[in-house]
Parts: sequence; structure tokens; C-alpha cells
Amino acid sequence: MPHWRLMKAGDLASVSAIAAEVHPDFPEDDAVFANRMMLHGQGAYILESGAAALGYAITHPWKSFDIPALNTVLVTLPGGSENYYIHDIALVKAARGSGTAGKIVTKVTDHARELGCRTMSLVAVNGSAPFWERHGFATADRPELVEKLKSYSEDARFMVRQLR
Repeated sequence: MPHWRLMKAGDLASVSAIAAEVHPDFPEDDAVFANRMMLHGQGAYILESGAAALGYAITHPWKSFDIPALNTVLVTLPGGSENYYIHDIALVKAARGSGTAGKIVTKVTDHARELGCRTMSLVAVNGSAPFWERHGFATADRPELVEKLKSYSEDARFMVRQLR
């Protein structure tokens, strides 16, 4: 049975391979994954079944109504942020439809609440907006994000969920 656990440094090769398979149009350097894990390890997860890695989730506190640029190493995370950002949740094809994506959304939502966050945000790509809508996210049109969103794709959507 696949289960989520906190990511370890030894998982980074698997994360990179999954990212290349799931998001070939949104390449990110291994340094980005290592950076997010270093900055907020309690928000980095791996989905495994036995010894096989089937997915990952990278999440962390971030500024409200903002998104980090794609494939960018961050120097630090903002202190006192009331927003929790889902950088990426990626599952290999064999793991989709198993309910594990919903489980990690619940896990990171609980973590965001523990941190005192009032909102969560993300960029929906690859037609994933309906999934996020089922989990309480709504598209937020923010003119200041139009150019950053285009760096993802023409159909990328900034989405926000209220926690309180």
C-alpha cells in the first residue's frame, strides 16, 4: 500500500526522475528540490510503495498572492507568512487514482493550519485545476502574476484556498 513519509536527502534522485516523467515541460534542477527540502523539510514528502518511489510533494510557507519563479533556488523563506504554498505534487501514472494525492493534500493542509497559515496557494498546470477545486481551491486572477504564470504555461492558473 503506498504511503507518504517525509523526504530524505537520499530521495532526491527519485524526485528528479519523477519530476522528469510527470512534468517534462516544467524542468527544475535537482538543486531546487534540495533547496526546498533544506528550507522546509517538514513540507517535503515522498510517496513510496515498498522500495519504489511513486510520487513527491514539495510545500512551504510563502508570501500571499505571489509565486516563486520556476526553477529558482530560494535564499530564505519569508518569516511570519500566513500563506502556505504547494510547490508541486507529482505522482507517476501507476499511482494516480489511488487516493494518495488527496491524502497528501489533507496532510499539508493540516500542517499549514498548525503553522497558523490563513491561506494556501499553488499554480495549477496540466489541466489539474478541477482536482484542486475539489480540494477547496479557487482561481485567483492576479494581474501581477500574469508574466510569471506564462513561464509555466499558457493555461497555468494561480489558485488559493482559505483555511479560516
